Amino acid sequence: MTDVEQLTAAGNEISASFMAAKKRSDKTLAALKANPSQFTMLTGDRPTGRLHLGHYFGSILERVQMQERGVHTNLIIADYQVITDRDTTAHIQDNVLNMVLDYLAAGIDPNKTMIYTHSAVPAENQLLLPFLSLITEAELHRNPTVKSEMEASGHALTGLLLTYPVHQACDILFCKANVVPIGKDNLPHVELTRTIARRFNERYSPKHEIFPEPSAILSEAPEIPGLDGRKMSKSYGNSIQLGASAEETAKLIKKSPTDSERMITFDPIARPQVSALLTTAGLVTGRKPEEIAEEIGNGGSGTLKQYVTEQVNEFLAPHRERRAELAKDMDSVRDILEEGNRKANEIAEKTLDEVRSAMGMVY
Repeated sequence: MTDVEQLTAAGNEISASFMAAKKRSDKTLAALKANPSQFTMLTGDRPTGRLHLGHYFGSILERVQMQERGVHTNLIIADYQVITDRDTTAHIQDNVLNMVLDYLAAGIDPNKTMIYTHSAVPAENQLLLPFLSLITEAELHRNPTVKSEMEASGHALTGLLLTYPVHQACDILFCKANVVPIGKDNLPHVELTRTIARRFNERYSPKHEIFPEPSAILSEAPEIPGLDGRKMSKSYGNSIQLGASAEETAKLIKKSPTDSERMITFDPIARPQVSALLTTAGLVTGRKPEEIAEEIGNGGSGTLKQYVTEQVNEFLAPHRERRAELAKDMDSVRDILEEGNRKANEIAEKTLDEVRSAMGMVY
């Protein structure tokens, strides 16, 4: 087989795999809407910095909706996963507490959603050992997300980065989550988790399934560009933080790059930076970017930036107000995290007992 034929075959396989996952996602979402209490969801974030508008529209909004539907929702703050591609944990405690503040201000209810930190639940992390035995080295190396994150970080491929999809399987399976909302880029992680669940059940508990094979719910949230037209990212400094002040937001938008054309048009390919600002304005107003561009017309980038600033600050004002109120009592915020960690430990220890029993490791 020639190189071209191999690439074509690989592309066809990926496309078929995605279509199967999309079909399963649609079916799962329909079942979830009909009977939400039958579903347990796991999702989360790495505390590498502050949450921004991309997180809000890309995942947090959906989490709140799931919670309010009656799904059993669980949120992991994956602090151990920070060191997959970083050499320091400086500011991690501050990042974690600020993440909890943003979750709460956005509508996450700790009475309905378990919020916990990775490092505080040792029984969950202990699942890594048996799970690693179920996956081959070749399967780990094939994961495209690991490759792209390694290249983006500029780091050598560490053992932790190579195996972090298995860590994510521990996150998902310790609480028996059967749905995981993700973007399509993270689909390989859920597919690997399904493989691990299936192989564990087949090898150690064929008569009594211990782990469900979770389904990915593929997010329909739009891809949200940063203010410079690139992907919105904490590391690029092109994101609008949820907890930033109105003045900080205005300053950030004012210095965002555009181009020399005065007429404002929405063209993500030819004019990515102008279109990024229009996309941001569209998200916070619920309007179409094309409509906003037509309205601003010959007003130029100054008028566009002023409009974006006003609309973003108006949209974020209630979040910031709730956040500031919550921040007055950080002891209560810490208590919420402590209670989430307690609940997570209780669940993880029960699951680990089941695993040990299935493997004949009860002495």
